[in-house]
Formats: sequence, C-alpha cells, structure tokens
Amino acid sequence: MSHAAGTAFGPLGSGPVGVGIIGAGVISKQYLDNLTSFPDVRVVAIGDLFEDAAAARAAEYGIANHGGVDAVLGNPDVEIVINLTIPAAHVEVATQAVNAGKHVWSEKPFSLDRESGRGLLKAADAAGVRLGCAPDTFLGAGLQTARRMIERGDIGTPLTALTLMQSPGPESWHPNPAFLFQDGAGPLFDIGPYYLTTLVQTFGSVRRVAAFGSKSRETRVIGSGPKAGEEFAVTVPTHVSSILEFEGGESGQSIFSFDSPFKRAGFVEITGSDATIALPDPNNFDGDIRICALGSDDWTTVPSIGSTASRGAGVLEMARAIREGRPHRAQGELAFHILDTMASISESIDTRAFVDVESSAAKVPALPEDWDPTAATLSA
Repeated sequence: MSHAAGTAFGPLGSGPVGVGIIGAGVISKQYLDNLTSFPDVRVVAIGDLFEDAAAARAAEYGIANHGGVDAVLGNPDVEIVINLTIPAAHVEVATQAVNAGKHVWSEKPFSLDRESGRGLLKAADAAGVRLGCAPDTFLGAGLQTARRMIERGDIGTPLTALTLMQSPGPESWHPNPAFLFQDGAGPLFDIGPYYLTTLVQTFGSVRRVAAFGSKSRETRVIGSGPKAGEEFAVTVPTHVSSILEFEGGESGQSIFSFDSPFKRAGFVEITGSDATIALPDPNNFDGDIRICALGSDDWTTVPSIGSTASRGAGVLEMARAIREGRPHRAQGELAFHILDTMASISESIDTRAFVDVESSAAKVPALPEDWDPTAATLSA
C-alpha cells in the first residue's frame, strides 16, 4: 500500500467530506474562505491550543464545533484533519490525527527532518489513512497550464531551470515573524516548497544537490503589529543558492533569499530544446505564461486555463479522491521528497559538498482543464 494511499484507494463513504481544522491562526482564514465555498467538503470543527482563537474563527464562519485539539480529533464527522499548526508541531499533530484514524492534510513543510517524516509516512501506511500536504499551488490554473504546454512539447525537451525568490524578508509586515527565521523555516523551508514542487512536477525527482548559504545579520526587528520594535534571533541561512540535478539528468539553479532589498518573486524559467517558458509565481494559483521560441527575442503571452481557487484546493482534490477511490495529487510522498531535498540542500550548505537525495516522488497526472472546485460532484 502506498503511504498516501490510505484505504488502498478504495472508495470511502458518500456525500461531502467532513473536515476539521487544527490551528486557528492567520493562514486558517485563507483556508476557510475557500473550504466553506466548496460544496464537496463540510467544515465541521475547528480546534486550537488557544481555545478562544478557535471560538473566534468558529463564530466568524459559522462552525458548530470548536475548542481544543480534541474537538477535531474526537469528532466522528471529521474525515480529514487540516493541520495548520506551526512547522515544529506538524508531525506531532499529524501523528495524533493518524492515530485517531483520520486522513491528514498539513501545511508545509511536511516535517522538519527526515526521521520524523519517514515515521509519519509509516504510521499513516499502518493506519490505512492518507497524507496530503501543501503546497497545492501546483494545482492552480497557472502552473497546470504551463505543465500541459510542456507535456505536449511546446518547448521541446525540457533541459534546465532557473528560479529566483528575493525579498528583504517578512519581518516588515508579519506580526509574529520570528519562527520564519528559525529551524523549519527561513527562505528555503518557507518558500522553497513552492518552487521545488513545481520543478519536481516538471522534471521528476531530485537526485543530487549542492548549495551555499549565508546570513546577513544575526538578529532582526519586527516592523509592524503589537510586537513592533521587538528583536529576535536569526538561526538559519537567510540566503540560499542551490544547484539541483534531476533523475533524467536535467539541472536547475534556485536562489531563495530574505536578504535582498530588491523584491523578485515568482521567477521560474524552464529552458527546452526548442523554447524557453516563463511560469507564473508558484506561490499563486493563477497567472499568465510567457514563451520565447528558439531563435527569437520576443515573448508570447499565453493565458492560463483552469481553476484559480486558492489554498484548500488540495484538500478538496484529496476529498474527491477519497470518495472516488483514486490517488490524490498532493501526496505525502511528494511532500516528503521536497523535505528530503531541502534537508539535503541544508546538509550541502554545512558540508560544502554534493549531497545525494535518496527519496523519490512520482509525477502526478495534470488536472482536467474543466476541474471545478465550485461544482457539487459528490452525491449525498
């Protein structure tokens, strides 16, 4: 049985899939805005260590059941637990949900280290439940359209990739940014999954990496919100330059930086034998594609086709897959491979040597162009 397979992909139940959220922080609002508009899922519970936060979100979205973590894990109507806790708690909370017999969707990263990630995969396999994980942006219209173009040969044979994400860092706008500069975050673990997932879905699994990392300063200052002016420690590299070798021999270069006064996000170019394609921001679900043919200096813009539903789309796709008895797309193995790749990049920074990536993740099928999150496809 696949670690992501859960019930060996046999259909489970009927009607809309009940979901419960653990973690009522900032990101929960984006999920709830969407999940409460998808007819194929029902948000039946929300829990948080701070029960007042769960109560406030429940009141905002009309969720009947709220409280601590047990309000979700102990609810028999919850089939998928959506794990929106801080990165350091992802595996602990996901394991609790697995042990309660629930499928789990986690925010990225999947885990902070390989050992705990492998343990979670094994636990889910043994329990017969599925694991899904962000990012689900690769299911959006922008990246799906680009993928279809690549797969039908619009750029010839894909050969190389270049991705760039540069910014001064999130401390100027995030009200509680310290965790974004500590273990499990930094630009590599916080932003890297969007870009690396996109590349893996294009080229296949990463086989080897080399990287260099640096920090521009040891502390930073919160720039907004109630904690404005507070200083916090920076414990991870805030600039990462990496080289990736994929299973087919293709290569990529990626920069992830919180040290640049100049902001440049969403830069993803894939060069093929016949053309170069510029993808939309992998942190978004929409955006146009540009393509430049061999021998030309002119770029042609191609509009994206498909769903632009944002965070929560992966949960919905997973829910429908459970009902239909098929593999879902944002699988646990994919998220673990991205984690393994980032851990290998971190090791390369420390050792200044190439590091092999042992895990693999299969490319999943592209979504149909007419995939519609707002459609009711699951009969009661």
